[in-house]
Amino acid sequence: MALRGTNQEFGRPYNRRIVLESVRRFGPIARGDIARHVGLTVQTVSTIVRELEEQGYILSVREEPKGRGLPPATLRINPDGGYAVGIHLTPLGIDAALINLSGDVVEDAHRSAPNAAPDDAFEAIGAMVSEMTRRRPGSRVIGIGMALPGPFGVEPMSFVGPTTMVGWRDVLLRERLSAATGLPAFFENDMAAAAMGERLYGFGAKHSEYYYLYFGVGLGGAMLHDGSVLRGAWGNAGEIGHIPVVPGGEPCPCGNRGCLERYISLDARSRWSGDDTGWVAEVAPVFRNAIAIIENLFDPETIVLGGLASPALLERLAASLEPLLNSVSARKDRTTPRILVAQGGQHAVLRGAAALAVSGVLSPRFGQIFTAKRQRDGDLLKGGDIAA
Repeated sequence: MALRGTNQEFGRPYNRRIVLESVRRFGPIARGDIARHVGLTVQTVSTIVRELEEQGYILSVREEPKGRGLPPATLRINPDGGYAVGIHLTPLGIDAALINLSGDVVEDAHRSAPNAAPDDAFEAIGAMVSEMTRRRPGSRVIGIGMALPGPFGVEPMSFVGPTTMVGWRDVLLRERLSAATGLPAFFENDMAAAAMGERLYGFGAKHSEYYYLYFGVGLGGAMLHDGSVLRGAWGNAGEIGHIPVVPGGEPCPCGNRGCLERYISLDARSRWSGDDTGWVAEVAPVFRNAIAIIENLFDPETIVLGGLASPALLERLAASLEPLLNSVSARKDRTTPRILVAQGGQHAVLRGAAALAVSGVLSPRFGQIFTAKRQRDGDLLKGGDIAA
């Protein structure tokens, strides 16, 4: 989405978020370059930058002169100018992290809570957030993002089976999360959150068109196009785990038989009686076919294997794919391997969830929502300090 300012009445909070988002995405960056990016005057940008510096969101840095005259000051995000909370809810438990504006995990917490009911989960999340933020007294928390298994809003598939949580149908996720923590709240499916975390802090920072294959309790995926996750009409694109691949195969909780995640997922691994090596050898032919399907459908620069599986298991799975089948990705001129193992590790989901909160509060889209609700909500950029 293009970053463009507005001259409309009450547009100041929106423009402030536009400028901050530009610094976050393109910094270090000069004031004049920001003005060209967002379509505002340099004077307007300078006024907003001064406010953001005073509020501690951005830093102005001037390099040492290399010749005559002073080089222009450039702006960058202040890593400690604010924090966001990332939450990952799975059938196994709850993970949480407090993450600064540079994506560094500064505090984390875990609760073992198998198949937690909504009331218990939100109570635990509230306690975990309080526990982490007490360690950073006086700091500012911008918002909270939660990742959990999808798909959402699909009657025969949502919140059923071993990959999802019983009793979570029709739960008002955003409202409950905000009520439990007192923070602006956002949510996303875990595979999209992990893909965004990898885009920001892993291989994805070097690629704009890649497919992230997410190994969780189930199996999902997300195509990153021009740096953004392809969502689909209802936000459920990427449920590759529910593609039937074995005719008359194992029954799946979704109602079909032979779905891919019945063979390739952490749940499938848990049902295998042997060791990792034996399981990988058993599922390799199905997995190899799945990779060819993904490549032919999306033509990605590369496929990144990530999620909750251990790096060692992901490396074994990647090795089992050789020789890869022919597909549109079998190009002689390619400079990136067809398969990569994610760098972000298991923190990728938490970083992606936290980034969702940062983008949700600071992005132009949120700015538009904020402007429409200005009389009721106040300015979130000025509030949100952690209670000591």
